[in-house]
Amino acid sequence: MVAYGLAMVHALFLWRRGFRRDDWVLYAILATGMALHTSAMVQRGFSLHRCPVNNLYEATAFVMWTVVAGYLVLGLWQPFRFLGVFASPLLFALGVFAIMPALDPPHVAAPQFTGGLVSLHVALIALGYGALGLGFGGSLMYLSQEHDLKFDRLRALISRLPSIQQLERVMVRLAFCGLLLLTAGLAVSFIALKPPEGQSLLKDAKVIWSIGVWLFYAGLLVWYRRADHGGRRLAWGNLLGFAFVLLTFWGVNLLSKIHNP
Repeated sequence: MVAYGLAMVHALFLWRRGFRRDDWVLYAILATGMALHTSAMVQRGFSLHRCPVNNLYEATAFVMWTVVAGYLVLGLWQPFRFLGVFASPLLFALGVFAIMPALDPPHVAAPQFTGGLVSLHVALIALGYGALGLGFGGSLMYLSQEHDLKFDRLRALISRLPSIQQLERVMVRLAFCGLLLLTAGLAVSFIALKPPEGQSLLKDAKVIWSIGVWLFYAGLLVWYRRADHGGRRLAWGNLLGFAFVLLTFWGVNLLSKIHNP
């Protein structure tokens, strides 16, 4: 959390400088945070003898981890290194939310999520949200670059952000990757998850919510393909969609009878 906080502070300086400096410092700070984050998750997993995706704290921490991992891969290419400027505030906000004590209750003897298929389901869903989280950061980059091209052409020319065409391609690929992972996670859930006796999986609050999120992103990509110059609409759709996920995920999880038997 300290590393992600430092990354957010450093990101503000890069923003104020107009993205004119190819700075490895932010990348190194987030890589350090990633190393510490990975160590914490591994230690927790070994202490519990299972994949640490059992409650809201662990699920949020896993989504954060996938966002950082994706950034470190994309950041190897200089034009996308500034994605960390837009991702670090999101990581810090998610981390502050995750460490709320109520999200990490003491573990009971029998964890909620047991079995390889259920762990696979949770991992795929978390990876999907991680890709959508990176798409959120990429959309902010796109809108920032578009704003500069319209109102501050000099800043757009001297900044080292990727071209708006490159950013649009990245947004589309991240949204498609996130949707593909969500599709796989939902497919596994219908095999792995066992609803309480007398209840239907399709009537569970979180399953309905997850299908709604899937339909939103699927519709967004279809709309983008059919619309001319749809990059701006896709960017705003990514922002609104992931903001909705962040604001409603914890509440829907609490309403779910399967995830809270």
